[in-house]
Amino acid sequence: MPSSWRYRILSVGGATAITALAVFVANTPLAQSLLTALPILSNLQTQTYTSDAILDEILVTLVIILAVIWPLFKPQPRRILDTISLIHKRVFIGTTALATIGYFDWSTRLPRTTLILTSGLLVVLLPIWFVSIRRRPRTSTRAVIVGDDYEAMNLIQEAIDLPILGYVSPPSIELQDERAMRRQAPDGGREEVGALPRLGGLSRLDEVLVAHDIDTVLLGFNRPDREEFFGTLVECHEHGVRAKVHRDHADSVLVSDSVGGELVDTDLEPWDWQDYMLKRLFDFFFAATGLFVLSPVILVIAIAIKIDSPGPVLYSQRRTAEFGVRFNIYKFRSMVTNAEVNTGVKLSEEDAGGVDPRVTRVGRILRKTHLDEIPQLWPVLVGDMSVVGPRPERPELDSDIETTVDEWRSRWFVKPGLTGLAQINNITGYEPQKKIRYDIEYIRKQSFWFDLKIVTRQLYQVGIDMVRLLFGRSDD
Repeated sequence: MPSSWRYRILSVGGATAITALAVFVANTPLAQSLLTALPILSNLQTQTYTSDAILDEILVTLVIILAVIWPLFKPQPRRILDTISLIHKRVFIGTTALATIGYFDWSTRLPRTTLILTSGLLVVLLPIWFVSIRRRPRTSTRAVIVGDDYEAMNLIQEAIDLPILGYVSPPSIELQDERAMRRQAPDGGREEVGALPRLGGLSRLDEVLVAHDIDTVLLGFNRPDREEFFGTLVECHEHGVRAKVHRDHADSVLVSDSVGGELVDTDLEPWDWQDYMLKRLFDFFFAATGLFVLSPVILVIAIAIKIDSPGPVLYSQRRTAEFGVRFNIYKFRSMVTNAEVNTGVKLSEEDAGGVDPRVTRVGRILRKTHLDEIPQLWPVLVGDMSVVGPRPERPELDSDIETTVDEWRSRWFVKPGLTGLAQINNITGYEPQKKIRYDIEYIRKQSFWFDLKIVTRQLYQVGIDMVRLLFGRSDD
């Protein structure tokens, strides 16, 4: 049996047994008596169940705890402290969910004494179990090339001494004998390596990783900023497989900081489905609540714009999204109509400074208070953007920056955001070297809780700007 599946079986089986045991022990009179003997918990009432009732408690706890610790069932090599920290965070989420059930007094709720004891036992026992079975980094022994570019795959073949079992690629990249990958012979001639067997297409990567117990994937993509590349990373992450890329093709993907060697490890961990779902729910409710609460403000702004200058209320512009896809963003118009055409200067709504003569009187206020950004809640609501992420740029600006900033495309691996780490540090697209550093830092650290910190700081900055405007502390 492949080691990845052995780990999954052990992790799920052990977590199930530990959770069931924790609830059973927490329900005993002796355990609850010891708990209530503590001075700080002496006011709690002991409450134990028997027969079917305790079975319901165990089943409910199992469903919630196993759901929240699901990321730990993936066979990812982790450090001990990282494993413990992740378990504690997930158990806290599960405990909150169980406490919510108790708050609504449903029939399946856990008594407070049982809940406290169960949580305490899980915080101790689950880390011990997962640390004991955790997957440690190991030397690569079974590798496969995955890609869609013959030259990139050839480079990898030349750079690695590890035996390669074969390659996975689209049907268009079938390495026939006459196109066999070659490497330089010691005498300066060309020594044939021989064609590697094609193990299947990209859609069968999951089967290939399991069937051959692959521990290393070598990425040979021509354009590593597209969905096929990211999908391969997701599969590697799911199966605990290392993903390496040649240094010559690492400009568009985050790699580790290791030095030496032609092949480097990728350093991009996809969000697990729980964090992704939590992020999407947050985006949806944030945007929906914002549009609803600010609807009177939106109406006032629209009227003010129409009175102040002729032209449309909204300004739209194409931007680059995830994997290079294009979409429209909207802002309240803060400049005179056709400002770029009339002046011959190619500036966008957010390029011109607040003192630009083309910025309207209402526009200056909108910019200083960030109220011109309100319409961008709509693409957040429909899923084109997120509340937090790298700020999307115009396609022509993206193309221009790519010529000077090699890592620029790596920011396309996540959904663009209304705000981000660069924005709260007052860095714009006109400082691409600084901006890409902040964007990459966000991608490396991305999590729902990190998003909340960024949103909180952005709202604080907006509040400060509005206070300055109201009390006349502007720069004009």
